[in-house]
Amino acid sequence: MLLVDLQNDFVQGGALEVPGGLEVIEVANTLIPKFSWVVATQDWHPADHQSFASQHAGLAIGDQFLLEGIPQVAWPDHCIEHTHGAEFVSALDQDRIDHVVRKGTQRLIDSYSAFYDNGHQHSTGLADDLRRHDIEHVIAMGLATDYCVRATVLDAISEGFRVTLVVNGCRGVEMQPGDSERALAEMRDAGAELVRSDEL
Repeated sequence: MLLVDLQNDFVQGGALEVPGGLEVIEVANTLIPKFSWVVATQDWHPADHQSFASQHAGLAIGDQFLLEGIPQVAWPDHCIEHTHGAEFVSALDQDRIDHVVRKGTQRLIDSYSAFYDNGHQHSTGLADDLRRHDIEHVIAMGLATDYCVRATVLDAISEGFRVTLVVNGCRGVEMQPGDSERALAEMRDAGAELVRSDEL
């Protein structure tokens, strides 16, 4: 089971609130006991991360720009390491999480995926960890459908894993209307199986 970014800053009251984000915590808690190895990702940014709009004069939240040559969205300051916003939502059953992958730790490049940064320059080591546990099939859910979930699923498929996405366990940012639906279609077209939690 792979839980993507179930953190305070992505739910109600957070710095980068994903609409309906809190609703997926119950889905996660229902599914977690069904799996022998549970991985959770955590955005874990330095305070001066260069994806933050606050770090660039003239950039507004939501603007598109190039960060070290890689297309980037300018985000609000969020999930800063060692802050409340970066912590997992307290209602999440954290006792059953076996492994945490922290990402976005390098200030000059963002990292949506649980596997690689956005330039595919550095690996988190997750693919190797999954293989060491003889895992070939990844069940994924989390926040946000159109960014970190999308990138994680596509990278998992490219690494050779079979991927099932729990659709009712995801919510999207929707910077543009329809972003989440487009992301779901892209993941499905890449080979992901899309299911609801009650089908597992």
